[in-house]
Amino acid sequence: MKVAQTAHVGVAMGTEARHRLVDFVALTKPRLNLLVLVTTWAGLYLAAPAGVPVALLLHTLVGTALVAGGAAALNQVWERHTDSLMRRTAQRPIPGGRLGMLEGAVFGLVLSGVGLVQLAIAVNTLAASVAAATLVSYVLVYTPLKVRTSLATLVGAVPGALPPVIGWAAATGEIALPALVLFGIVFFWQMPHFLAIAWLYREDYAAARIPLLPVLEPDGRRTGQQALLYAAALWPVSLLPVAAGLAGIPYAIVATSLGVGFIWLAAMFAHQRSMYTARGLFLFSIAYLPLLLGTLVVNRVWLG
Repeated sequence: MKVAQTAHVGVAMGTEARHRLVDFVALTKPRLNLLVLVTTWAGLYLAAPAGVPVALLLHTLVGTALVAGGAAALNQVWERHTDSLMRRTAQRPIPGGRLGMLEGAVFGLVLSGVGLVQLAIAVNTLAASVAAATLVSYVLVYTPLKVRTSLATLVGAVPGALPPVIGWAAATGEIALPALVLFGIVFFWQMPHFLAIAWLYREDYAAARIPLLPVLEPDGRRTGQQALLYAAALWPVSLLPVAAGLAGIPYAIVATSLGVGFIWLAAMFAHQRSMYTARGLFLFSIAYLPLLLGTLVVNRVWLG
């Protein structure tokens, strides 16, 4: 009988440990940060088309992933109260009560610290510095501004656009004009992407009193106009890699095709603000960046 009870307790403890592990992983926002690694990878290979040493690739991606995961955890610690007021975030590990605030904070700090040390020692100090700037601007600037002004979206686009710069700095030890071009592409891409999300979840954001544009102006007119404006601005910015010597005509054709599609969907959303048009813009934005950067890397590495 005691053996059975002991076995039962062991199974229960093992299940609890697995659940806590899942919750700690959830704090890192793995799906969101996968895109961070894609853009970092693109920066690496665009800076070094002849090839990236395996050790450099692994240290850069793992270090960046740790910093990004730590930043996501710290962001959730900071936003635990607003998260508890929104349906889509109320069951996250901290507002859901499965992890404590202190646990989340320590986890985020340790993860970020290990990532920065790895980048500084195994890659270079410039890559670590850019990663540190990403962490600080995301956690200490964007996160507190989010509940104060709709302009926080613009601020948040800065750390979101820095991962390809981390990759470029890792490969070259410097930040050159092409790295700034990559920053510009990701920066402008984020705006229609974020605005579509803000419209889709405007009721949640309103409940949490987060002053995003669709909350401040419920008719969505300016939300649609700005989504269209940034999508239109993204197209010429996406062609700058040709001028910077990173790509040629094949990339320009793909970038133009993707840009026209983005502008058309943003125009549809601006004309008719609905869940359907917002979701279409959002889903296309998710596909847009990997397709664009993948084409850019292929053009740079294999086509010359």
